[in-house]
Amino acid sequence: MDLKNKTVVITGASSGIGKSCAEQFAKRGANLVLGARQYVTLCEIAQDLEQRFGIKAIAVQCDVSKELDCMDLINQAKTTFNRIDVLINNAGISMRALFKDLDLLVLHNLMDVNFWGAVYCTKYALPELIKNKGSVVGVSSIAGYRGLPGRTGYSASKFALNGFLESLRVENLKTGLHVMIASPGFTSSNIRNVALAKDGTSHGETSMDEDKMMSPDEVAAIIVKGIEQRKRSLIMTSQGKLTVFLNKIWPSWLDGLVYNHFTKEKNPLIK
Repeated sequence: MDLKNKTVVITGASSGIGKSCAEQFAKRGANLVLGARQYVTLCEIAQDLEQRFGIKAIAVQCDVSKELDCMDLINQAKTTFNRIDVLINNAGISMRALFKDLDLLVLHNLMDVNFWGAVYCTKYALPELIKNKGSVVGVSSIAGYRGLPGRTGYSASKFALNGFLESLRVENLKTGLHVMIASPGFTSSNIRNVALAKDGTSHGETSMDEDKMMSPDEVAAIIVKGIEQRKRSLIMTSQGKLTVFLNKIWPSWLDGLVYNHFTKEKNPLIK
């Protein structure tokens, strides 16, 4: 796909992977519709990208857990640019708590944002995407292939997202719609800093070594290249590829490896 003058909608675009994706698309001459709850920050990002790259960008305040917000995001994209070519379902939240200690509201929140947010946006953008033989992308995780301790709601939401997108792909094998599941490794962004604790409040700190993780810019570059090449799925790290492989051939052994890995977190939940 040549992205010049295409219209790209990105959720969760105010920081992290979403913000980096916006810059990567702008470099390639795409026009942008940026959605997130942080409207002032979005406006600043949109203005900066317009000035630096000569593209058009609009900011839309959007909480993807609300269906009407998602409908409005897509409608503003169609009204402003009269087309949608790429939808990046990137908005997401994480969690860190054992299920036995968890307020079930946390799981509801994870599903509302990570799963339903993608469903809502995809539903309303789908006619345009099919018409233009465009791309719908879900930013998933290795947690969508292998359940991780302390992340029951996060893993569940990513498993659901993967299943939704795989079904959508098969339904549209003959329409020209491109569906891609992008699964970064652990990425240095604020998603862990604002991860939900057992009572639904924010942790406020990360439990992992951010210096050893992928950067949002690295992830975004891989995602945009994957869209240009119309890839089916992206598993972005060797650790992720090994995890998915072992989960297929020796899942019980992998249980132990995953358990041991998460005992080495800062303030581990399992010991």
